[in-house]
Amino acid sequence: MERNISLEEISDGKRYGLNDMVKASCNDCKGCSACCEGMGNSIILDPYDIYRLTTGLGVTTEQLLANQLELNVTGGLILPNLKMQGDRECCAFLNEEGRCSIHAHRPGICRIFPLGRVYEDGKFDYILQVHECKKQNRTKVKVSKWIDTPDQKRNEEFILEWHYFIKELKRRIQQGMDEAVVRQLNMYVLHLFYLTPYAKNVDFYEQFAERFEKAKGLLV
Repeated sequence: MERNISLEEISDGKRYGLNDMVKASCNDCKGCSACCEGMGNSIILDPYDIYRLTTGLGVTTEQLLANQLELNVTGGLILPNLKMQGDRECCAFLNEEGRCSIHAHRPGICRIFPLGRVYEDGKFDYILQVHECKKQNRTKVKVSKWIDTPDQKRNEEFILEWHYFIKELKRRIQQGMDEAVVRQLNMYVLHLFYLTPYAKNVDFYEQFAERFEKAKGLLV
């Protein structure tokens, strides 16, 4: 989720890359699930998150939307996010022991927490959000190890491409696009990137590139 806020207020003032060490490790969370509660609709999923969840769990996006995910509007775009439920507003994937039931397939935002990303000049850096994680005495870990995602350079290229694509779509919608056109655009993006199944044994980035090439026409 993109936020307009002073970095000095939320971070340690440093910027990190994949090879840097950062104080993010929280000893496997040990009984803490605070970051999995009360997040509202802020954990917005990108296509790679959907690929990981659907192929990893052997389910469809529609099945996830029936229970663990929901659709919400952000900046005029309809996008899926993790669903919070119950009195404590817990993530729908949190089990009775307060542990993540999809840890191996968890979304990118969950993977980087308590890190965040700051985008500038067509690239991004990681930052350490100092007020987000409730655990004390965190230890240093290499950023790449913490994120725990294969082929991280390609992943970062995908994240950048998707971020600026969505940002541009929101900008155009907010400039006053016709409501009927906005509806068509939303249905197109949802079906192309989220509802159309991804093949499990085919490279995600190749599948995304093929779909993204079709979607570029939206920005012409």
